[in-house]
Amino acid sequence: MEITHEVSDWRTKVPSVSQLTRRMRGHIENSFFDIWVKGEISNLKRPSSGHLYFNLKDASAQLRVVMFRNSFSKLKFDLKDGMEILLHGGLTIYEARGDYQMVSDTAEPLGTGALQLAFEQLKQKLQAEGLFDPKHKKDLPTLPSRIGLVTSPTGAAVQDMLNVLNRRFSNRHIFILPTSVQGDKAAPEIVSALQNAEEWNQTHPERAIEVLIVGRGGGSLEDLWPFNEEIVARAIFQCSIPIISAVGHEIDVTISDFVADLRAPTPSAAAELVVPRKEDLLNLIDHQQIRLLTIFKKHLTQLRLHLGHLSNRLVDPKERIKAMKEKFSHLEQKILSIFQYRLKMLRHRLETQVSMLNSLSPLQVLSRGYSLTRTTEGQIIHSIKEVVPGQKVVTQLHVGQIYSEILPNPEKSS
Repeated sequence: MEITHEVSDWRTKVPSVSQLTRRMRGHIENSFFDIWVKGEISNLKRPSSGHLYFNLKDASAQLRVVMFRNSFSKLKFDLKDGMEILLHGGLTIYEARGDYQMVSDTAEPLGTGALQLAFEQLKQKLQAEGLFDPKHKKDLPTLPSRIGLVTSPTGAAVQDMLNVLNRRFSNRHIFILPTSVQGDKAAPEIVSALQNAEEWNQTHPERAIEVLIVGRGGGSLEDLWPFNEEIVARAIFQCSIPIISAVGHEIDVTISDFVADLRAPTPSAAAELVVPRKEDLLNLIDHQQIRLLTIFKKHLTQLRLHLGHLSNRLVDPKERIKAMKEKFSHLEQKILSIFQYRLKMLRHRLETQVSMLNSLSPLQVLSRGYSLTRTTEGQIIHSIKEVVPGQKVVTQLHVGQIYSEILPNPEKSS
């Protein structure tokens, strides 16, 4: 009886499968909660839940891995079968199957940086969809009157572009569409700025923006990353306004460069591409005038030679030939006179339009001592009622900007 009692007591202390598995899970999670492991992805699955399930393997072993949706959404690159990666996370046991697995919270590609891999993956994806195809590129206007700048309103790039535009053709109307150009908020703000430009053109067709420059000055790959985001690339592709991408320095290349209608090596170079120099345009008109006159005179000379040839062949109708010569001579003088008058009128019209645009230019008004005050978001301030004490504002002068803060009215406080 005593032996039976002892056996029965021992058996009651044996743990169940669930109890043993739970104890093993606690031991594993406490021992392997912050680890890195490397291997090759295989058997990757993407269920509708948004979580990722795959095996990480090497030549002689494999490990089950799960990466939940909130962790996967933070990766800059996509995971694929056959990819060599580094995984971070912790080990646990999935009790329902009794399998141990890794719950990963982040990943890094082996051999290539995460941002560079994300760049190459998105480039291949958009290229396969045809977003880089030259047939989709829009032509730039020859001499646009209204130019939009999608960039930071306080960066050096916007001042460089304004200086170049003013120097080359000072009577252009410039729209500054303010946006962040780095950080997590930059990509959606750039998309919003492009949409605002489209809405302006729809509601103000008589003052539509004719071309956009999208960009910023130089920086690291991380600083320039908003211009490698998929939402920005698709917004540029869908925009009906011709776009020049001008991001960073000449050696910097972004996804926006491939999608845009034209790529400029720097923001200043983009401004040079948008408008020609006024002096060059006038010189071109003079050159074309001389060229046309030369061609016309050459054609008249050929006509004279032909008439002379005819006159040598004919003996009797000399009077008719004489009359034809006089008629051609009169016609020659008349055509030359009309042609020179027409060229003179075209040149006068161009100079008149240039003078008129100069008189209407906002920058010309600023050169007379006036200024333009905006909020830091770029909205023009028309009345003191539109600002409050403590608010920061930016005043645009003919040369440079003044940053100010609204002070309380001393008369009201007294």
